[in-house]
Amino acid sequence: MTKFTKEQYGAISEHLQAMHPDAGCELEYQTPFQLLIAVILSAQCTDKRVNLATRKLFPVYGEARQFAELTPEDLKPYIFSCGFYNNKAKNIIATAKALTERYHGEVPRSLDELTALGGVGRKTASVVLSVAFGIPAMPVDTHVFRVSRRIGLSEGTTVERVESDLRAAYPPELWNTLHHTLIFHGRYICHARKPDCERCTLKNLCKAYITQQF
Repeated sequence: MTKFTKEQYGAISEHLQAMHPDAGCELEYQTPFQLLIAVILSAQCTDKRVNLATRKLFPVYGEARQFAELTPEDLKPYIFSCGFYNNKAKNIIATAKALTERYHGEVPRSLDELTALGGVGRKTASVVLSVAFGIPAMPVDTHVFRVSRRIGLSEGTTVERVESDLRAAYPPELWNTLHHTLIFHGRYICHARKPDCERCTLKNLCKAYITQQF
């Protein structure tokens, strides 16, 4: 793995923040529960498409107890456009039932409690902790995974390893910001197929750019 100095790690974070000063969650929600549902829907789906779906869904069903009473058939018309709607419907309803039964419909604030809910994985739980509650977390999605490996922040081949490397490289108070800026960098500059390196101020630090191995 590329070994950056403490100063270089700091410079990478600063460049990312300078390039993406408005980086943040682009999912639309009003409560932690709605964010949780939106994140479940966002698996292999764009935030824009999720927002189109939840703008129709949340005014009708906005609380855990309401979702807990639904059947997958009730939910599918609202989430069909998000893809994998059969599994997502089952997971959302299972999550809503667990929240209603165990937490009176409220979203818990710990990784262990969240991942114990039906249909909530580590990444989804980490996003909720970070975005809804401001608790330090390092969710690794496809953008964070790709950009971290390209820059040289991690050579991990699994999400778990990349998360571990990022947590080791940066203090907890930077995790949430780093997560969002890495996502924005992957979405808007460091694209999967044709990264826009000319717009990137990280070129002199980026392993992929220096070696031209993308």
